[in-house]
Amino acid sequence: MNTIIPKAELHLHLEGAMTPTLVRSFAKRNGLTLPDDIYDAQDRYIWRDFPEFLNSFDKASAAIRTKQDYSDLTCSYLVEQAKVGTLYVEIFCSPTHAASCGLSFDAHLEAVVDGIDRAEKETGIIGRIIMTCVRHVGPDVAVKVARETVDCRHPYIVGFGMGGNESMFTQEDFYPAFKIARDAGLGCTTHAGEVEGPQSVWDAIEKLPVTRIGHGVRSIEDPKLVETLVKRDIVLEVCPGSNIALSVFPDYTSHPLRKFYDAGVKVTLGSDDPPFFFTSLAAEYQRAEEVFGFSPEELGGLTRTAIEAAFVDDATKAKLLAKL
Repeated sequence: MNTIIPKAELHLHLEGAMTPTLVRSFAKRNGLTLPDDIYDAQDRYIWRDFPEFLNSFDKASAAIRTKQDYSDLTCSYLVEQAKVGTLYVEIFCSPTHAASCGLSFDAHLEAVVDGIDRAEKETGIIGRIIMTCVRHVGPDVAVKVARETVDCRHPYIVGFGMGGNESMFTQEDFYPAFKIARDAGLGCTTHAGEVEGPQSVWDAIEKLPVTRIGHGVRSIEDPKLVETLVKRDIVLEVCPGSNIALSVFPDYTSHPLRKFYDAGVKVTLGSDDPPFFFTSLAAEYQRAEEVFGFSPEELGGLTRTAIEAAFVDDATKAKLLAKL
């Protein structure tokens, strides 16, 4: 099934796509000695809860030091996705994290763009960029990221988003940053309704100019919110493997993916930070069929929803839809 049905992904953190193999490769190239407790003998990242996941993520990401690393990471991920029929990926890119590696906004952007171009030349897959601010770093840095994003006017940057710790600050605190992005014509999305409950989604859709919500799965706890998502045509970027790995839900039986779909909420499938959560986009599609009971036609519909909800320009969107 997985290699046949065309796929599209709207929720993927670039550093979170780094496999242990790439971590070792970058560390060797950069002359770094890695901690012993990043991954186990089976090449599975070691963590037990959300704080430990963040720590593991940071340890692995520290292997990234150069433009070449970011370019290779981007290209590697996209090429692998093309092998399983993925047509399009929107990549969450964090200038804040790149800065911690010593890379400027422009150097980071140039590297990711180079990786996108290399992958498209090799496989035909199309990648685009959503620049993201980090919630727990605060609203002032978010405004700086938004301004840099808008000022550079690169055609591959199609959106602006926010990840990070949902329990810090409010969605409204970041309205100035999102307004800058929206006024410049960028699509907007924000993480909500993952660690925090439905009120975080209400806050996002009432206080920010977003048309998509990253995760949003806790919305299921509020029937009125579910109705509102349908009425407002808000798309949820759902990542079931991530939700189960982080114990947002105890098991797939409890996960609301199918309930959202049956209620008329527009949903897409994403892998979030795939090697950290022991998943992949292909696995998410397969799980949707085998666990959630989606038919091949419905899976194709999820891909169509993703492309229609993508922030990419209309010409590219039409090109992608023609491939379905």
